[in-house]
Amino acid sequence: MPFYHTATLPTPVGDLAIAVDDAGALVAALFADQRSLAPVLGAGAVITPDPLRTAAAASEIAAYFSGGLRAFTLPLAPAVGTPFQRRVWAALARIPFGTTWSYKRLAAEAGGVARAVGQANGANPICLVVPCHRVISADGTLGGYSGGLERKRWLLRHEGLPFAAGSC
Repeated sequence: MPFYHTATLPTPVGDLAIAVDDAGALVAALFADQRSLAPVLGAGAVITPDPLRTAAAASEIAAYFSGGLRAFTLPLAPAVGTPFQRRVWAALARIPFGTTWSYKRLAAEAGGVARAVGQANGANPICLVVPCHRVISADGTLGGYSGGLERKRWLLRHEGLPFAAGSC
C-alpha cells in the first residue's frame, strides 16, 4: 500500500495540492485541495498531510510563482500512467519556461499522434511542474487546460508570453 505526504499550497491562481513519496519525489500536483489527490494516487493509497516532507516541493513552487525559478529540479515519480502517458509527460517536462509547443510538436517529441498526446497531456498528474500549460493549438490559440483557461492564460503570462485576458 503506497504512502504519500501531502500539502495544499496557496498560489496566485488558487490552491495547489501536492503529494510526495517517502523519498521526496513529487507524485502529484493538482489545482485543487488535498481531497482531490486520492483518485490520482490510486486505490489503497495512504495520504497524510506533512508540511515537512513536502517542504522542498513547496519551496520550488513558491519560487516559481515569485518569479525566482524558471526550471524545476524536483525529482518526479508520477503515481499513475501508462508507458505512453509517461513518455508524453517526460516530453512535457522538456518544454522550457516561457515557451509553448503545439500538440503536433509534442506528438513528434513523444512519438505519438496529436490526439493521443492531447489526451495524455490532459491526464498529467503533476501539473505546473510538468508544464502541460505550455501546450497550445497549432493555430496559436490556447486549446484546453484541466485547470481552466484563465489559469492557463495567467501561467503563460507569468512566463512572459503574450496571452491577454479574454483572448484565444
